[in-house]
Amino acid sequence: MSPKITHLEELLRQGKISRREFLTRASALGITVALSSPLFAASARASTPKKGGRLKLGLSGGAVSDNLDPGTIADIAPRHVNWQIRNNLVEIDDKGNAIPELAESWEATPDAARWVFKIRKDVEFHNGKTLDAEDVLSSINHHRGEESKSAAKSLLKSVEDIKTDGKHTVIFTLEGGNADFPYILSDVHLSVVPAGTSGVYWDKGIGTGGYKLVSWEPGVRWIVRRNPNYWKKDRAHFDEIENIVINDVVARTNALKTGQVDVMSSCDLKTAHLLEKLPGIQLARVTGRKHYTFPMLMDVPPYDNSDVRTAMKYAVDRAHLVKTVLHGYGSLGNDHPIAPVMRYYASELPQREYDPDKAKFHMKKSGMENQTFKLHTAKDLYSGAVDAAVLYKEHAAKAGIRIEVVIKPKDGWWKQVWLKTPWCASYWSGRPTEDMMFTNAYAEGAKWNESHLKHDRFNQLLKAARAELDDAKRREMYVEMQKIVRDEGGTVIPMFTDFVDAASKKVGFANLSGHYELDGSRCGERWWFTS
Repeated sequence: MSPKITHLEELLRQGKISRREFLTRASALGITVALSSPLFAASARASTPKKGGRLKLGLSGGAVSDNLDPGTIADIAPRHVNWQIRNNLVEIDDKGNAIPELAESWEATPDAARWVFKIRKDVEFHNGKTLDAEDVLSSINHHRGEESKSAAKSLLKSVEDIKTDGKHTVIFTLEGGNADFPYILSDVHLSVVPAGTSGVYWDKGIGTGGYKLVSWEPGVRWIVRRNPNYWKKDRAHFDEIENIVINDVVARTNALKTGQVDVMSSCDLKTAHLLEKLPGIQLARVTGRKHYTFPMLMDVPPYDNSDVRTAMKYAVDRAHLVKTVLHGYGSLGNDHPIAPVMRYYASELPQREYDPDKAKFHMKKSGMENQTFKLHTAKDLYSGAVDAAVLYKEHAAKAGIRIEVVIKPKDGWWKQVWLKTPWCASYWSGRPTEDMMFTNAYAEGAKWNESHLKHDRFNQLLKAARAELDDAKRREMYVEMQKIVRDEGGTVIPMFTDFVDAASKKVGFANLSGHYELDGSRCGERWWFTS
């Protein structure tokens, strides 16, 4: 099939073009499409939301260590549950824009250093308490302070002061301007809970979301029930949602095929095209910011040697990984985390190519050509995680570099392996802005700085770009930051992947978000049963 018609089909599935526009553009390409096409049927199904039913979600990314402290959320299953039971001040829509959620509106001073958020009135928590500014203040402050262990702590580092002004106004004063500040408040960790929530009370799951927590067993299942007083009248269509943790992709696929679940996250890309051909099953595919990484701890030998890091970047065949591991559902990475769909993507940076000779040169220059490098991965870390590591090993061997692939259990990966092992596999769903992505994973002192990057110029630019309101100047800064990470950083980023999930055709959806998997991790709120 023509790549152009495939692209048009994806736009139609996402609701970004109408059926009429699809037919017009297909005709211009000399392609005839029947009105009875299953693609049109899916589009029609997606247009009629209805209430009712029990949705069964088969989710990857769950562990026995999961809890409902929003500051600790690190993977897919708890992220979905969090957004089923809670809301943020700000939401990311299907076009990647920051839109009001619990915040009714916001405005900033001309220098973007002071932000005033108006909080919605008449929104209730599940326990009957009415949302007010004190709840927002408490929720945000949970992630601040010296003792905070929250993954969002680095995102709020620039906040000098937060205060309330009456019951429905919250004022943020920043140490400098931040043109993207509302996007920060969309981060999953910054969901809003009743003031004073802490300790065991996190796990009661009290929020303002479309569903109330009924029961949960970490790493196994979470059950939620529709909140009859939900303030979003056009959302939360299901009566109940059963979130079932199925980390093994084969088991997850079989569960969908046999009807044990209605929706599954993270298809096996090797078989996604076959899955879509089965009667009653549809793919939910969207281009986003998700990328796979191989971070090296830059302060731990031998990865404190820049030539070792450079050798490893030349030693991987990115095109082969995209073709073999992603099966074409993605694009080449260039050793920085800013996706081609993002505003300040550095398209002018030369694409790093597979070059065994350069890899061999840098490894010899490092004096470590006889060393064996251990690359840690896990079977169900993501679809193809072990395959990617094994292929990397084979690519590097052509440069005379010896890699030993160490396979660890997925359960406990984020607490026991990631950020602790000198070289391992990882992945990021991405962030809606360059500032958030760099602040989360590359800023000095960030909890999730997975390569331990410490670079004075980078950190100076990070702060300056955040406050810069001239778009052209801001772009120059972000391009330089991408170059620093690409050339001097410790993270190999070989590929960006599409989000490819799957669902029964009795499930309806439209205008998929590329913010996270399964419609920005909000399918529980946004999707519905069609019959």
